[in-house]
Amino acid sequence: MSKYKIAHLREQGQNMIIIPLDDNFEYKTDNEQFEIVDSLQVYARSAGLAGTVVPVWLHGRQMKFIAPRPWHPFFKSLTWNDVLRNLNKELTCG
Repeated sequence: MSKYKIAHLREQGQNMIIIPLDDNFEYKTDNEQFEIVDSLQVYARSAGLAGTVVPVWLHGRQMKFIAPRPWHPFFKSLTWNDVLRNLNKELTCG
């Protein structure tokens, strides 16, 4: 069973479930990344969390993310510390 500290917030009229992941997420294939995101989305829904899962991770000093294109400006404006400051829930998977 995995547990993730998450930031569940509403921004720009959208519910977002921001999940910081280990930097090794960078080295997964696109298929593996999307399978992980899909799985996290299923767990978030079954936990009663409204919104879209957005994984974030550090690659060097850069924060990377997978988010809907309209949200890219918002996520590009965030720092890793912004994400950590907004962690407000825990998601249990498995």
